[in-house]
Amino acid sequence: MIEIENVTFHHGRSLILKDVSLTLQKGGITALIGPNGAGKSTLFALMARLLPLQSGSITFDGLDIRQTASRDLAKKLAILRQDTHVASRISVRDMIGFGRFPHHQGRATRQDHEKVTQALEIFDLTDLSDRFIDELSGGQRQRVLVAMAYAQDTEYLLLDEPLNNLDMHFARDLMHQLRDLADNHGKTIVVVLHEINYAAAHADTIVALKNGEVAVKSNTETFMTEENLAQIYDMPVRIRMIDGLKVALHHS
Repeated sequence: MIEIENVTFHHGRSLILKDVSLTLQKGGITALIGPNGAGKSTLFALMARLLPLQSGSITFDGLDIRQTASRDLAKKLAILRQDTHVASRISVRDMIGFGRFPHHQGRATRQDHEKVTQALEIFDLTDLSDRFIDELSGGQRQRVLVAMAYAQDTEYLLLDEPLNNLDMHFARDLMHQLRDLADNHGKTIVVVLHEINYAAAHADTIVALKNGEVAVKSNTETFMTEENLAQIYDMPVRIRMIDGLKVALHHS
């Protein structure tokens, strides 16, 4: 369980998050959505301990992120941030292998190598395993980074805009893979998304932020209403049922 209690965050004089409290149950996929500047990535960064908490608390299964050792926290949660920079002359296999470091501390075992091989297969990267990162397209690099987070083999996966640079084919495949990790491998996934229809199709719970506060939190079926989306995005959004799925028509 992820418990976020009374989290407020300022950047200079700007208030980014205002007294945010959330409880996210273990298991499944939670999508964080909202307009630009809503505070999604800031909340993600605080959960991932990429930014220091200014007030309030965040815990994972009772582990306070301020007090838990980095090595222990790295065995509990894996993160993918938007602005990840990687060395260009490193192979795909070695890059994914970095995800195992919290477990082997530089002394990789057979199990570590097997996890890397598994990640290569799951994310359709086996044929690219010996290529250097700077030889890949943006979408391929993004898949490598997600695979590295997967290889870390943690209970929690925190992904900030993982669909960046992915075309429709690989974006769909990635969301299906995340769904499989939640359903069949017991992972708890929190993912920041811009496209509401990916959240509607794949998330169990949607949390919408607006102006630094929680605007709506509910299961996906309940969340997907024209009233909720109009409130969050300040624009009319039509919702239609297509093949049994609620789809937001927001492009016109």
